[in-house]
Amino acid sequence: MVINLSKEHSLVSNWVSELRNVDIQSDRMRFRRNLERIGEVAAYEISKTMEWEEKEIQTPLGTANCKMIKTQPILATILRAGLGMHTGLLNYFDKGENAFISAYRKHKPDGSFEINIEYMSCPDVEGKMIIISDPMIATGASLVKAIQYLKEEGDIKQIHIVCAIACTVGIEYVLRAEPKATIWCGDIDDELTAKGYIVPGLGDAGDLAFGSKMQN
Repeated sequence: MVINLSKEHSLVSNWVSELRNVDIQSDRMRFRRNLERIGEVAAYEISKTMEWEEKEIQTPLGTANCKMIKTQPILATILRAGLGMHTGLLNYFDKGENAFISAYRKHKPDGSFEINIEYMSCPDVEGKMIIISDPMIATGASLVKAIQYLKEEGDIKQIHIVCAIACTVGIEYVLRAEPKATIWCGDIDDELTAKGYIVPGLGDAGDLAFGSKMQN
């Protein structure tokens, strides 16, 4: 399943427009905050799908029967670009556990690349819901590989994927690998360059959020 949060106009489409805008995205703090906001909205929407239980809560004047999330999710992200959206998710699922994966593109002289994963830190994933964030789903290769690494640690109950912008090619690739996953997108673009960049996209989310890096 794919949910485009910009399909109907809301604040999300405003934040996506600022992420794309070359005159605004140079403000790194604002760029990170917009990623964080989209993560917060996605967290709220995902919370509506989760199992809940009724609990009796003591107030200063009596008791109230309240609906509470039954089981907290595990929030996973791909370093470093995913940290902004991860923060937004963590702002709302503040009791959730966390997983971090260092997936990156290892570029070759001919311009092609392969996905390398050198580090992963995660809690017990057995029977848990995973919400994994990555601001861009371009080819989808790094996301699929990251999910595969997580699945090696246990039987995951449910997977939600949160991104700012996704390409239709990447969405198709991810859903072929993980057909039961739900993808929450800030917006969806249709074009992907030969080097695996989304058009019109927004550029390199990691660089815009945290500064340029040495290419490897």
